[in-house]
Order: sequence, then C-alpha cells, then structure tokens
Amino acid sequence: MYAFFWLINTIIQLYIYVLIASAVLSWLVAFNVVNVRNPIVAQIGEVLYRLTEPVLRPIRNILPNLGGVDISPVILILILLFVQKLITVDLAQMMI
Repeated sequence: MYAFFWLINTIIQLYIYVLIASAVLSWLVAFNVVNVRNPIVAQIGEVLYRLTEPVLRPIRNILPNLGGVDISPVILILILLFVQKLITVDLAQMMI
C-alpha cells in the first residue's frame, strides 16, 4: 500500500511541474520571448496543452472572467497539493 501512495504522490508532483511549465511557456509566448513558429517550441506547447487543458477547462468554466488573467493553474495546483497532503496524512496514519 505504501508503494501505491508513493506512486500517486509522485504522479501528482510531476503533474504540478507540467502545470508550471505550461504556465511559464504561455507567458513566454505572450511576451514574445519565444516564437511558436519554431517547431520545437510548437511541439512542446502542444504536448503541454494536451496534458493540461482537459483538467483546466472545467475549472475555467466555473471561474468568472477576470479580464485575461487565468488563475485556473493556481487553483488546480492548490487542489493537487491538498490531495498530496491527504495522501501523506493517510500514509502516516497507516504507519502508526
């Protein structure tokens, strides 16, 4: 059971890194630091979009329009950190 919780915890942590990378790439594209016409940047952007958009879309539908500011990654990261904390607490209780 410990290995299962460890695996779930690791997957959540990796997904948080993917969310951060997606947000940073969107900022870099918005400020014209990187060009999406570059095939490597376009490929990375497509992968990050496909990994994050199915989870972020329902959160965006619930949130009100904030005038171009997208806080859905922040909300999802907070939810994932909460789930990680629940897993850690459950794991600690199992060890007792």
